Amino acid sequence: MGPSAARSGVVPARFRFWKQRAVPIITRPPAPDRVHRRPTSVFRRIVFEPVPAQLIDGRAVAATIHERVRLAIAARVESGLRAPALATVLVGADPASQVYVRNKRQTCAKLGIRSVPCELPVSVSQAELLAELDRLNADDSIDGILVQLPLPKHLDANALIERIRPGKDVDGFHPYNIGRLVQRNPALRPCTPLGIIELLKSVGETFYGRRAVVVGASNIVGRPMALELLLAGVTVTVAHRFTHDLEHFVRDADIVVVAVGKPGLVRGEWIREGATVIDVGMNRLEDGSLVGDCEFEAARQRAAFITPVPGGVGPMTVAMLMQNTLVAAERRQA
Repeated sequence: MGPSAARSGVVPARFRFWKQRAVPIITRPPAPDRVHRRPTSVFRRIVFEPVPAQLIDGRAVAATIHERVRLAIAARVESGLRAPALATVLVGADPASQVYVRNKRQTCAKLGIRSVPCELPVSVSQAELLAELDRLNADDSIDGILVQLPLPKHLDANALIERIRPGKDVDGFHPYNIGRLVQRNPALRPCTPLGIIELLKSVGETFYGRRAVVVGASNIVGRPMALELLLAGVTVTVAHRFTHDLEHFVRDADIVVVAVGKPGLVRGEWIREGATVIDVGMNRLEDGSLVGDCEFEAARQRAAFITPVPGGVGPMTVAMLMQNTLVAAERRQA
């Protein structure tokens, strides 16, 4: 920044994520044998100090979406249409899966969505589970079907996902729905990537011409996340376990989305100044604390916006599931 900009107080755009502090420059005192008829000028220079990144509050954004869905459902019921219905299929008694399904069912109740529980023993066969999905597909009172993952190892998750009718696939994992996203003509979209797009919009992300790196190439987050960013006009790089020099790609990115499941995989000093960091990782350490895939404190000193763990991406996944259920009901009604 040149001297004229400093004197005018105008801060260039590249410094918008830094705060300014005026620092006096101490002038040399006058020599004893000199007489100064006017006071010595004291100039001030602008010093820029890093400001910790603003946290992206996923709970607050999710609450806004919940209210929007709740009002739409209330208007739908008032007009004489039935409330949307979501069937949640839970296989076995995995504690984490039970918590996730319970949260989804409780959210359904709050928003006016009819929750249809479907709980099966861990010993259920592939054929039995496929038959159950066929029954739910044929039930015209059910708008969305969700199979809670992960499943026991003896079950083929891909075959089960493909068995769900695309119009009832509120997780957005069916090849038909992924294909529609590839063709830039989305139908039901994967919940976590769609939720991340909403988080980015909430902080004023402009998308067009921005550069993003998606770290992780899973079918649930990484791959559809890249497609969502492409749809939004972002230039996207997808990094995965075979990527060499991950640091190079992260340093070059305006938007960093990390979804791998390895704590501290992305070093904080790799983050570009002013970047936005979306951390999808949820890792429990030995002391019981939850951390993401990115070194949070170090990254926060460089980023402009960052999601906390927990409280960032997680609430958005459930919110977009509720929205997808409403969309599925409205499309089936049409």
